[in-house]
Amino acid sequence: MRSFQTARPGSRTIRFSAGPACSVRRLTATAVLAVLFAGLLPVARTGAAEEVAPKKANANDGALPVVRNVEQQPLVAATKRLVQALEYVGAPLKPQDAQRLEAALQDTDASVSVRGIQQVLDAYAIAMVHINAESRVKVAEGPAPKELRQHGWRTFLVKVHNEAGITPALAAESPNAAPLFMRGSGARQRPLTESTLVPPDEVSHRFLDIAMFDRQPLKPTLSGLSLEYRIIQLYSRAAGRREAELAFNAGQGTQDLGFRNSVPILFQAVPAVDVALSVLDHDGEPTMAAVVIRDQLGRVYPNPARRLAPDFFFHNQIYRADGEHIALPPGEYTVEVSRGPEYHPQTVQLQVEPDVASQRATFQLKRWIHPAARRWFSGDHHVHAAGCAHYDSPTEGVTPADMMRHILGEDLNVGCVLSWGPCWYTQKQYFEGRTSALSRENNLMRYDVEVSGFPSSHAGHLCLLRLKEDDYPGAELIEEWPSWTLPVLKWGREQGGVVGYSHSGWGLMLPDVLPDGSREFVNYRKVPTGWNGKAASTLPDYAMPKFDGIGANEYIVTVAHDVCDFISAVDTPAIWELNIWYHTLNCGMTARISGETDFPCIYGDRVGLGRIYVQLPESQKLDFDSWILGVRDGRSYCGDGRSHILDFQVNGTLAGTKGPGGELSRVDLKQPGTVQVT
Repeated sequence: MRSFQTARPGSRTIRFSAGPACSVRRLTATAVLAVLFAGLLPVARTGAAEEVAPKKANANDGALPVVRNVEQQPLVAATKRLVQALEYVGAPLKPQDAQRLEAALQDTDASVSVRGIQQVLDAYAIAMVHINAESRVKVAEGPAPKELRQHGWRTFLVKVHNEAGITPALAAESPNAAPLFMRGSGARQRPLTESTLVPPDEVSHRFLDIAMFDRQPLKPTLSGLSLEYRIIQLYSRAAGRREAELAFNAGQGTQDLGFRNSVPILFQAVPAVDVALSVLDHDGEPTMAAVVIRDQLGRVYPNPARRLAPDFFFHNQIYRADGEHIALPPGEYTVEVSRGPEYHPQTVQLQVEPDVASQRATFQLKRWIHPAARRWFSGDHHVHAAGCAHYDSPTEGVTPADMMRHILGEDLNVGCVLSWGPCWYTQKQYFEGRTSALSRENNLMRYDVEVSGFPSSHAGHLCLLRLKEDDYPGAELIEEWPSWTLPVLKWGREQGGVVGYSHSGWGLMLPDVLPDGSREFVNYRKVPTGWNGKAASTLPDYAMPKFDGIGANEYIVTVAHDVCDFISAVDTPAIWELNIWYHTLNCGMTARISGETDFPCIYGDRVGLGRIYVQLPESQKLDFDSWILGVRDGRSYCGDGRSHILDFQVNGTLAGTKGPGGELSRVDLKQPGTVQVT
């Protein structure tokens, strides 16, 4: 997803998104832009293969004036590049219009040629931009058909009469293309009341997306010629009749007075084709999967910039279950289907037919491994429904139903959604102290707490799992919680919780090893030129970390008080995570280690990138209590789900089970010797 910004004094920053076929510029402008749409027909390679013929212009269609005194040779050269660009974006001229244009380009009478070029191209223009001698911009509606396609891109032309001969970029804007979502600033505890964000009643008006195409073979800026045509692409989130206000400018201060640089245009957005999905698991049972849909120009559908939950705007994928639907415009698509790391990702071609209201598509998933069938159940204990990449408006984060789709679509057997500082006072309503009713037999979800954005954050963030109560005693506000982690961990343990540190490596970075054996810290974000240090790679490492981050910083204290059940791994550098754990294990302190993603903060790609697998007995049905107690007891291994150590044993003792001495995961030797690892 690419974006550009528009801003003016006293206004808010607005971002508009464009598909990969569109190059987007940084724009400066007033409120809205007048847009020009040539009803050019996207062909199959664009993923929107509707044929929209240009209409014959009449007075009501906004017939455009002919620009005279234009030099033929540069106009012909620019027009040839325009035709190439239209073909590239999959919106070529109609064959008969292409023939007429070619004749005009070859006409030896310059005035006839210039007039003929305009007669052909004007019919594709949604607007005409006039830049007067003082560089003021005004806009008029063009004769192109006012037809969009729901969930698809339509390509149009803008006719530009550049009396001033200026050469800036031409920018297009619209309040209807303003962001559907925004993030707050600062702590984001109550963003909808503390910040000016997207009002919920504005969502239905923000149906449009705009992209000016300014890549080769076109120039990124106006040429300075008195006449030229630019390409604009429009995307509609909605179907039906919609009015959009379109505006143009050629830089700050070029907008004409009296709002003449914008024009309201009433569009008809043709409904997309309703594609009904059959999503079948490896055994033929209906399931949920992650689906990434791209057209032949690489544009992602549905357009991420126009998404609201349950589809996340910061993802390429959406999650759909068997029997659900996707709305797509006609065209050819490449579809990637997956369901977490235990499955083979698949790529299939999908042809959405024109002139149909609906059709079907079937996806059959394939596993390469099935740990749950061997009683190893996956989980991600650190997932968020608010903050970081999530938006704060039109809603403060997303709902449990939205998160459950992601847990199902990545085949996490257990997903722990943790409320934390951002949107805390809204998200904590979803805490129930038990497994969510949205859970399935083999896919469980539970809301708990991450102590992050709280007074103790400087000492390390905490995952508090299996809580019965989510408010610290006597605290009504976040600011009233303790300023260090020991009492919080004790409180969590006292109510039967399983508690530990998040993203453990932050703050536990180790110094590099220099060629002479000395150690020195380096800023990895700005490594000095000629730096020849090597990252630490020895476990355990006796160099001293700085203990200055948000990872397992106070763990070295709390583990000695036996109030910490685990530290977290997978989402920070492994050496940093494991080093402090190895040292405490060697001191006889047996906190466990668990895998996490910290979605969508450290990793926003998908839930379950970091995960832990817990073994349950054959007689034990999957439930949250049994699973999380397996994390506590160490009956587990963690990783990314792409490598596995099922049934790992030392001298016949399974991880997480009692050894000969009666202690969990412990085999004592009377003297140094060889052990058998299987």
